[in-house]
Amino acid sequence: MASRENDPVHDSDMQDEDLLDADEAAEEIQQDDDQPMDDEDEEEEIQLQNDSAAYFDSHADSIFCIAQHPTNPGIVATGGGDDVAYVFDTTLAPGPVLPSSYESEPKPQGERAGLPALQKLEGHKDSVNAIAFTLPKGDYLVTAGLDGQLRAHQSDKSATQYKFFAEASEVQEINWVKPCPNPDQPNVIALGANDGSVWVYQINHTDTSSPLTIVQAFYLHTASCTAGAWTPDGKLLATVSEDGSLYVWDVFETGQALVSQTAADQRFEIDGGLYSVACTSSIVAVGGATGMIKVVGLPQPADQSKKTKAGKGSNPTAASAGQILASLHPQNESIETLSFSSAPLNILAAGSVDGSIVLFDTAHRFAVRRHIKEAHEEHAVVKLDFVRNPQKGAHILTSAGMDGVIRRWDVRGGTTAAGQGFIQEWRGHRGDGEGGGVLDFVQGGGGNVTVSAGDDGVSLVFKTEIA
Repeated sequence: MASRENDPVHDSDMQDEDLLDADEAAEEIQQDDDQPMDDEDEEEEIQLQNDSAAYFDSHADSIFCIAQHPTNPGIVATGGGDDVAYVFDTTLAPGPVLPSSYESEPKPQGERAGLPALQKLEGHKDSVNAIAFTLPKGDYLVTAGLDGQLRAHQSDKSATQYKFFAEASEVQEINWVKPCPNPDQPNVIALGANDGSVWVYQINHTDTSSPLTIVQAFYLHTASCTAGAWTPDGKLLATVSEDGSLYVWDVFETGQALVSQTAADQRFEIDGGLYSVACTSSIVAVGGATGMIKVVGLPQPADQSKKTKAGKGSNPTAASAGQILASLHPQNESIETLSFSSAPLNILAAGSVDGSIVLFDTAHRFAVRRHIKEAHEEHAVVKLDFVRNPQKGAHILTSAGMDGVIRRWDVRGGTTAAGQGFIQEWRGHRGDGEGGGVLDFVQGGGGNVTVSAGDDGVSLVFKTEIA
C-alpha cells in the first residue's frame, strides 16, 4: 500500500481543518470594525462649546470659591484646592478667547492669552474653600481654608494689590465666610466651622495689638456649621448645621440667639441636617438633605414692633418671630442653595441636587409658583442668585450647576410661562459629570458680567448683558 504522508490531497485536507470557514471569518471582521465608543468620544470633543469672553486658569486644582469687590466689580478673587488664592481683573479681558485646556483640535495652533493674575495669595496649608471682600468698601480680602486659618489682606487704593497682615486659627476647618452688610459695623465677617462653632471678627489693620478682634463666638451647634447668612441690614446672623439646628444671632446687641430651632422639635426636624440658608428682613428659609425647606419668622426692630401693635396695620411677621411659617417639600434631594428676590417681587428660589429649581411665592403662603424640573438636567444645582439690578434685572434669577452651565430665568408670570422662564445659557466648563461643574459664581455690577468658579480649575468670564 502506498504511503499517504506525501499525498497532496491529504495535506490539503489537513490544512483546511486548521482554517476558519468563510462565515466565521466574516463575523470576525465585522466585530473588528465596530468601534462606536472611540468615534463618539472624538465627536463630543470637537463639538465642545465655549461662550466665555475671557478665562483665568492659574489654579492647579478645582476653584472652590469666588468673591467680587463691592465697589470695583471688575476685581475678582478665587480660592482653590491648590491651597492658594488669586486676585485678577476681569476688565483686562482681550476679547473672545479659548483656554488651551479647551482646545478641540488635537494640535493647538498656538498660545491664547488669558487673564493675568494681579496677585497670588499663599500661606494656607490646605484648600482655600471660602473667600470674601469686607463691606462696605472692600478694604480687606479674607481667605479661609480647610486648615482652619483665617487670613486677612489689606487692599491698596486701586483694589489691585493686597498685603497680608494678620491671621487667626481657632478651629480645625472653616466651611464658609460671610461679610456683614451692616453700615454701622464695617469690615466685619462671620464664619462657620466644622466643629459647629460660629465666629464673628472685626478687622482693622491699624489695631496692631488685635487686628482680628473676636466680636462673638457661638457654640450651640453640635455638628458642622454648614451655612450662614446675614439679614439685609446686617444686624442678625442666621446659621445652620448638620445636626438640623437653626440659630439666629443678635450679634451686636445682646450676643444671644433670638431664634432657636432644632431637630428636637419634630415639626422642624429634617433628616440628614441643614445645608443652606437665606434671609429677608422678616423671614429665614433653611434647606435640608431630604429636599425639605422650613421657613421661620424673624424678630423685628423694637421701633417697628411698636408701630405695628395688634389691630389694623399690625405686622403678622413680628408676631410670628421664631415660629415655623411653612414646611415645603416639592424637591426630592438636598437643597443646596436658596435665594430671595428683591422687592417688589416676593420670590424664594430653591435649587436641589436633583437638578431642579422651585420658585415659591412668599406673599401667598409660599405657594409653588413654578417647578423647573430640568433646570440643570440631572446635575445638582449648586448656586442660585437673583440679579441685584432694580432698574431692569430684579426679575432675573441666575443658576449654576454641576453640568458646567450657567443659566438665567425670568421669574415673572405663572407656571405656564414659555420654556419655564428660560432666558439664556452660557457654556464653557467641562461639566456633565466630568469634574467640570460650576462650584460658585459672582455677578455684581448690575449683572452684565458673570464670573464662574469651575471644578475644572478654570474661572470663566461671561458677558451676560441684561436687555
